[in-house]
Amino acid sequence: MTTLEKRKAFSMIREFHLADWLTLGNAVCGIGALFSIMTFLQTGHVKHVYFACSLLVAALIFDVLDGRVARWRQMTSPMGQELDSLADIISFGVTPAVIGYALGMNGLFDRIVLAYFVACGVSRLARYNVTAQELSEGGDKVKYFEGTPIPTSLLIVGILFWATTTGAVGSTIWFGEFTLAGFRFHPLVLMFALSGSLMISRIRIPKV
Repeated sequence: MTTLEKRKAFSMIREFHLADWLTLGNAVCGIGALFSIMTFLQTGHVKHVYFACSLLVAALIFDVLDGRVARWRQMTSPMGQELDSLADIISFGVTPAVIGYALGMNGLFDRIVLAYFVACGVSRLARYNVTAQELSEGGDKVKYFEGTPIPTSLLIVGILFWATTTGAVGSTIWFGEFTLAGFRFHPLVLMFALSGSLMISRIRIPKV
């Protein structure tokens, strides 16, 4: 790395606000949860599923705190907004889908639904970013969400956590398994389809 590149990197880090570091905490928790669920796939030890779910709860705490700190310090920036979206798609989009896959929803139709869920999360965040100024109605704070916020996927994570505690994973997954056109399908995956559809809906939800 050249001296100029080092200066640019250091300059970028100096531009980070406290809220941005909290946002990075969200992302790190999401990545840690991914590592935990991959370890579960390698070892089969359910404790790693519990670790993954717990890390996503921590990610939610960071996600709530970064917004509150940004408003408290009145330091918001386009970079902070982009960081927040990228962290959210890791923690509340990709990781819940991977947990679902690891716990047994890994047939072809399951994968299609899980990919749809993540795509809806990406679309939801992109729409929010481009319409945030309009939705704020000239104020400093967005008055409402259009579609359910992506962190609501933690409801699914909670259900999967519960299923794991009862041993309902893999071949014993709730609602069983069906074969459609020669490919496996697990009805439980439809909760991801519902969550994704609600995220891209036009339902207005007041922002607290």
